[in-house]
Amino acid sequence: MGYIEDLRKVIGHQPLILVGVAVAVINETGQFLLQKRQDGQWGVPGGFIELGESTEDAGRREVLEETGLEIGKVELIGVFSGKQHHVKLPNGDEFYPVTVAYVTRDILGGELQADGVETSEARFFSVNELPDKLNPLIKNLMKQFTVSV
Repeated sequence: MGYIEDLRKVIGHQPLILVGVAVAVINETGQFLLQKRQDGQWGVPGGFIELGESTEDAGRREVLEETGLEIGKVELIGVFSGKQHHVKLPNGDEFYPVTVAYVTRDILGGELQADGVETSEARFFSVNELPDKLNPLIKNLMKQFTVSV
């Protein structure tokens, strides 16, 4: 069991504040790496940090786990939080994420492939050819990513 699951045993479905990361990975031609999640929506790789883990290391871990790519240096884009980001899951769990967003062009290696668990597809898209089912929160994050690159 993980940290969040352990907390849920104690507090049930009550709202939590959870710290997560989102990483915009941009290849040498300026395309963004997106992953199709199991719910059918596309977004950037990311997830929650684990106990003792830095947000930078969590971002690197999530990109590798979800897409098979190893990344190096990441640059902070911004931190996103607030009631507009509130999530209520189908099982009743609630949380308010604090998302630390990064961008990187530092692809060190690996082979692009979806993990088959959280990600059903992973590929690069140009900004002009983004998929229709792009997570609305990611659209806002991508505006930030585009400004800084």
